[in-house]
Amino acid sequence: MIESDSVKSSNFAAVIVPWDVNLKQNDRNSKSRLDEIVGLVSSIKIDIAYREIINIRSFRSSTLIGRGNIENLKSVIIEKKIQVVIFDARLSPIQQRNLEKELNCKVIDRTALILDIFGERAQTREGVLQVELAHLQYQRSRLVRSWTHLERQRGGFGFMGGPGETQIEADRRLIDERITRLKKDLEQVRRTRGLHRKARRKVPFPIIALVGYTNAGKSTLFNHLTGASVHAQDQLFATLDPTMRKIDLPSGKTVILSDTVGFISDLPTELIAAFRATLEEISEADIILHVRDISHPETRQQQQDVSSVLDMMVKDDVLSENWRSSTIEVLNKIDLVDYTELTGKNDNIVGVSALTGQNLPSLISKIDQRLQCSMEKLTYAIDIVDGSALAWLYDHGEILERHDSEKIIQITLLLSPIDRARFEQLYTY
Repeated sequence: MIESDSVKSSNFAAVIVPWDVNLKQNDRNSKSRLDEIVGLVSSIKIDIAYREIINIRSFRSSTLIGRGNIENLKSVIIEKKIQVVIFDARLSPIQQRNLEKELNCKVIDRTALILDIFGERAQTREGVLQVELAHLQYQRSRLVRSWTHLERQRGGFGFMGGPGETQIEADRRLIDERITRLKKDLEQVRRTRGLHRKARRKVPFPIIALVGYTNAGKSTLFNHLTGASVHAQDQLFATLDPTMRKIDLPSGKTVILSDTVGFISDLPTELIAAFRATLEEISEADIILHVRDISHPETRQQQQDVSSVLDMMVKDDVLSENWRSSTIEVLNKIDLVDYTELTGKNDNIVGVSALTGQNLPSLISKIDQRLQCSMEKLTYAIDIVDGSALAWLYDHGEILERHDSEKIIQITLLLSPIDRARFEQLYTY
């Protein structure tokens, strides 16, 4: 039996942010960091009885924090009857084990917490499989604890003899077998999703993808633009599975709007592959709307976190290296701040309030203009018997001229760069 790091059964938690006063931790503010981890814990309805920022000059390899901080924390745990301590850091297996011994309660780190949230929110089969895979990969590294049941040896089976198999070896073997099975299942799901994306390329609608830091207001904006009822709440990771809806632009053009999972700093390494996979829809997008919470004190750092993940997707050949040229920055929550200085005369920035609807018409007009400006004037000579290619161009482009001959139809039209690539991939013209 492998012990789970789930915190759902606990009622009272202490949230600890170990803060290196020397490194400044990527210029982030310790108070903002505490607010973020508290938001993560609160999002899965855990009661927070205590929270603290512990300033540390050097991290301990055995317990992360020093003896004095441990003693202070022990007294708080006893006084407030704390059941779990959550550290906003990635704890090594040894640190986690030693802290649990010292504090005499359950200890989990940032990685386990985010895994727990993803596990609770995932809805699609792929999302569930990805989270289970990430959780098992994390658990495998935790099988070094000195629990007695992990140190027992099983006797050899039949005539095989030998010293037997320890419980920890058996647990690890079972995990490895399950990981192998999950990877096979995920590969099948990804192939199916690839077929779905291929089918969508034939649909005559540009795709607009919403991306942004978690809790930036993407789902609220999505609902306001589409009239949908996607779960939107003031909590981190309210959306984990991509959602798509059609909207009509002032020009009469119809587009597909896609809501995606929120980004976060220090994403667990076990979840990075799963996280990027949920963002693959962005690779098909004609326009990316980068939604930012402009009222957040670390909006610049959050912007950098999102950009760094998208840049990693470029290195993985999932996203075009020119993604910035197709991106519009949407400064959300302008009802809470004065945003005029931030937008200036930048044509790629629009300030809105997804909650009140303020300035949303400007955003819709910007999307419409961007789609029109990105269109390329192209001419193709289509074989007169190739009706499917001709129909595809009529569905996806804006026809300017057409000249028919006995064998060839010469057609001039406006087509987006992505649709041009799709057409030339589907048809040999």
